[in-house]
Formats: sequence, C-alpha cells, structure tokens
Amino acid sequence: MEPTASGDEWDDDIVNQYSIEESLQELHKRGGYQPAVKEEGKGESPTDYERVIAAIKAGDEDGLLKLTVHRHAFQEADEHGWLPIHEAAAQSNTNILKLTFQASSPSVCNLMTLRGETPLFLAVDRGLRDSATFLLLNNCSPNTKNEEEDSPIVAGVSVESQALDSASILFEAAASGNPDTIALLLEYGADANVPKYSGHLPIHRVAYRGHLLALKLLIPVTERSAVKESGMSPLHSAAAGGHPQCLALLLQAGYDVNVMLDPHVRRGYDDLRKSALYFAVSNGDLACTQLLLEAGALPNQDPINSLQVALHQGNHSLISLLLRHGANVNYYCRVNTTHFPSALQYALKDEAVLRMLLGYGYDVQRCFHCPYGDQAHLPADYEGWSSAVIKDTMFCEVITLNCLKDISGKVVRIMLDYVDHVPFCSKLKAVLIQQKQWPEIQQIQQNPRCLKHLCRLQIRGCLGRLRLRAPVFLTFLPLPNRLKDFLLYREYDVRREGPLQGSG
Repeated sequence: MEPTASGDEWDDDIVNQYSIEESLQELHKRGGYQPAVKEEGKGESPTDYERVIAAIKAGDEDGLLKLTVHRHAFQEADEHGWLPIHEAAAQSNTNILKLTFQASSPSVCNLMTLRGETPLFLAVDRGLRDSATFLLLNNCSPNTKNEEEDSPIVAGVSVESQALDSASILFEAAASGNPDTIALLLEYGADANVPKYSGHLPIHRVAYRGHLLALKLLIPVTERSAVKESGMSPLHSAAAGGHPQCLALLLQAGYDVNVMLDPHVRRGYDDLRKSALYFAVSNGDLACTQLLLEAGALPNQDPINSLQVALHQGNHSLISLLLRHGANVNYYCRVNTTHFPSALQYALKDEAVLRMLLGYGYDVQRCFHCPYGDQAHLPADYEGWSSAVIKDTMFCEVITLNCLKDISGKVVRIMLDYVDHVPFCSKLKAVLIQQKQWPEIQQIQQNPRCLKHLCRLQIRGCLGRLRLRAPVFLTFLPLPNRLKDFLLYREYDVRREGPLQGSG
C-alpha cells in the first residue's frame, strides 16, 4: 500500500493552492490579465479572447496574426487561469506560439495557471521540443515547479490520486524520458536536484520507467546528497520498474546496492520493505535479482525475508538464486510462527524446493523436537487453542493435519537423508505407520546409518549453517569438486545445477 498524505500535508497543499489563487487575483488587480467574459449587449457574439483561443486551437496563423492588434485579449484567462500563451504552448504549431508570445506582455512567459503550470511546463508535458526550445530562448525558467495533482511515486512506483504535489519541469520531462528534451532543459540550467514535494527526483522517475538514455544524462548531474535526502536510491526505482539495464548503469555509476529505504518511505508499504532486492524479488524478476545479488546485495535485510517471498511465489529459479547467495533458509515468519523454521511450510508438496532448503542448511533436527514424546499430545486440562499453541506450532502438529498427512511419509523420508537418527513422537509415528513409506522409514530408523552419510553430516556440522548458506565459501576450500558437490547433496538436485567451480 502506498503512503497517503497526512493531515498536515493536506493543510499545506490547501494553503499553497489558496496562495496561487490570491496571486492570480492580485495580478488581475494590477492589470496583468483580465478574466474572459462576454461583453454585455453583444448576445452570443464571441469575444476577442474567444476568437484568439479559437484561432490558436485551429492552428489558424493568418487569423491569429490579425487578432494580435487586440492586445487586451492576450492578457485574459479562463476559469482555470489559462492565458492564450498557455493554450499556444500546448499546441504543436510553433508559429502559433511565436505569434501569441509576441502579442503577450513580456512577463507572460513564467505566469502560471491555477494549477501552477507555466507555458514551458505545458510544452514539456506534451513533448513539444521545438516549443520548449523557443520558450527557453525567451527566458522561460526551467526550474519553476507546478502545484498540480501530479502522480507522486513511492520508490519509483506510479501512484494515482494522491495529494497535490509540486513537480519541476525536468521531473515532468522525465516521465516521457525523451533524451533530447531532458538534454535541452539541462543545457538551459534545469536543476536535476530539485525534488517533488514528496522528495523524489527526476533520476528516480526515469529509472522506474526504464528510460536508459535519459538516465545516462541525469546520473552525472544528480548529487548524491540530494538522493540521500530523498530517502531512497534510484536502484529501488529501477528494481521496482523491472529494468535491468538501468540497474546495471546505476551500479556501474557506484550506487550502493545495500542502501535501504528511509523509514518515512518504508511506512508506505505494509511489508515495510527496505532493499532494492526485495522489489526485484517481489516482482518475480530473475534478471534484476541476479544483477543485484552479483553486485553484493544482502538477501536477509528486509523484515519479511526475500526467500519467503520467492517461496510463496513457487519460483524455483528465484529460490535457487537466493539460496546460492546466502539467503537464510532458517528464517522465521513474523506472522503465524512455528517451532520449526518457517520456510518448510512452502515446500511440503514440492520435493525440488524441499531438497533445496534441506541442502542449504535447513535445521531438520528441530522439526522432530516434541515435548510430548511418547505421551499423548493433548494434556488432560487442554481447553482448545491457546496463544502458546498458535505461537509455537510443532512440525508433528502440522504434518499430521488431515490435509497433509497423506504426504507425511514422503516428506519425512526425504528429511531422513539430511539427519542421523531422530525420534518420532507418538502423534507423528501414528500417522507414518499408515503411509506406504513406513517400511523404508522403519528400516532406516532401526539400523545404523552408513559411514559415508555420517561423514557428510559431520563435515556439514563443522562448516556450520552460515557457511552452508553461502556455498561460495566452499569454492575456496582445497577439496575436489566431487566432494564439494557431495557436501551440498547435489546428487538430489532436481534442477541439476552445474558443479561448483574451484580447485579439483
């Protein structure tokens, strides 16, 4: 969910809007321009102002030229504060704009509509480069800010129907990402470090929309202090928009892959996300995720683990990529916590994912912890669900549910490949006995494990879960590749990932 304006912000916006209207009224008193009204006694005959506007909209150069003698008509505005110069700036005919400009007062160039739009703003908004060039050549400022109901962005993501928010002309140009227009504005002194009221810069907007050429222009003129003040990195915006080329360019320019969202930005999301990596993973974007991880993005920085998001999506490629770069397979979910690490809940019906989790150091032993052991699971004074039960659900309670007990034999049999001897509580054993895998499970439980299996467990125990979470560590060990693959259970790798690189 995107953040909405607070009460104070709305009050400020209303005050700003009133200030604009009062300024327009003051301009009217000084004779800057007059509101367009019909002349009394003229019936339905159009006023000079209406004829001027009609000629501008029709692109009638000859008709407009004849009307330039009525200078007063070029000082009048409609109910939205639009002067003829604003209407001309919004048209594609540059000759019309030149005629209108010549007939208007010298100060007309930077006058604003009631929504704070200057003629230059309107020309840029419509992508009219020739008109924008003419206005810049005639002293129109490229750094005025509108006060329109522009669409704010959160980490680069467009949001509709937000509070009034000021935006610079360069920021508006960033929406289309036209490199010629952006280069033109920069040439005439547009400041790339002028933020919107919400704090966002033009670089965020072009990164989110994937305008690579525009991004190349903005990177060298955007100050890192302004980016820091905004509360987010352009990397967040590029990842949110799903643009790996923009991500690569920003990383090459030296933007820190592990800069986190400022708290005031994070509050706009229910999941309180922090990292650019989280945006990429939540989008299911494998290309952006890989770029960020290879650049050193840390996968365990967000309140909701990125691995949990990938598991929820069931995206095998994304899960494998995160695990290979150190995602914590033993994370615990903030909601609906269990006694055993939460990741297993997403893998019970997917052997490929289950083996990935177990191979990367999942705490299998904890799944077989049960305080009841051979005793009945429900004490005599049990009165139903309690907060303690909900907060610390055991694996045996989950896997023996009616919806899951049919797969309990298969899941437990797979888990036995990653442990030595584990105890079965009375409840788990009662369900396993009914499964077709029970004879094999029983045979494993009743006999010593082979020396090869025990050696693998011992070495993995010495490595520790932190190193198993970052298997790149194994590439530095002076061990044969076959042994490294064996330690990571590659013989069970359904995805058949390539062998680890390193000494052989």
